[in-house]
Amino acid sequence: MAQAYMTETGGGGTGPGRRGSRLRRLYDALRGDRGIWRRGIVLAALAVVLALVMLLHARIPNRVGNLGSLTETFLPWLGIVGVPLLLILSLLRKSATALIAVLVPVTVWLNLFGGLLGDKSGSGGDLTVATHNVNADNPDPSDTARDVAASGADVLALEELKASAVPVYERALASTYRYHSVQGTVGLWSKYPLSGVEPVDIKLGWTRAMRAAVRTPEGEVAVYVAHMPSVRVKLAAGFTARQRDTSADALGEAIAEEKLSKVILLGDLNGTMNDRALNAVTSQMRSTQGAAGSGFGFSWPASFPMARIDQIMVKGIEPVSSWTLPQTGSDHLPVAARVNVTTP
Repeated sequence: MAQAYMTETGGGGTGPGRRGSRLRRLYDALRGDRGIWRRGIVLAALAVVLALVMLLHARIPNRVGNLGSLTETFLPWLGIVGVPLLLILSLLRKSATALIAVLVPVTVWLNLFGGLLGDKSGSGGDLTVATHNVNADNPDPSDTARDVAASGADVLALEELKASAVPVYERALASTYRYHSVQGTVGLWSKYPLSGVEPVDIKLGWTRAMRAAVRTPEGEVAVYVAHMPSVRVKLAAGFTARQRDTSADALGEAIAEEKLSKVILLGDLNGTMNDRALNAVTSQMRSTQGAAGSGFGFSWPASFPMARIDQIMVKGIEPVSSWTLPQTGSDHLPVAARVNVTTP
């Protein structure tokens, strides 16, 4: 009697035989479910649309609400959020068609952003730079200044400097940086001498960009600091960025006319490297995060970073490593990079 019981229940256990039989039953059930291929057609179509949006983002027009630029600003998130959502819904629907279709946006996303998933940072470098939008309403500018100075940056750019807070930053940074200049709402602090300091006209009517030559031990480098106008997403007007786009074109012209061969751009561009509206700048410079960073390096908003709008870009200089710094009293994260000025 006991022997018969053991045979009938498979030993009453949960061993490999038991698990194998469950998998076989599941397989048989799915194989017998002819609807597995018919269900989920809508999900499959959505997966293909998602893939096409990512693949053809450059063709999305900007004529209506700057929709193209808006899409490109948050382009990585289409895959980060969209693919897992479609995968979960496909599994819930038990749809083989939808599951196979999800592979299409996965492939496109990996083609676009897979290179950012690894760590490309290296060792060495002869100059460390950092930039931070400190936020005009920063409750503790002194602490923020000390935090970014602790990064070890040889050259530090600050944006959104409120006139009343400038003396606070100057005092807090004086012991680390011997040289500095503030032009309008942007400033540059350096351990090395500055020359040729001047504001850069980015068509705003007030100063939010500057240029200086930094005399490093490895040679002279032109350093630009810029804070592009803010963009807004409005229900009626869409992605309002015309003023930002005009300023980006002006900044691109200034950099193109730069006489020095080695150039670094530090600042809050209020746009990502994917945004076509910044082509005047991005087409002639390299992002340190893309070339030598780890991951996406999102910098805004600081509480839950979703976009890399704070940029360090170089021309005629080799990026070595790039990273974000810990949160300060600002709504942006500071970003830093190590570069080789003495490129072969």
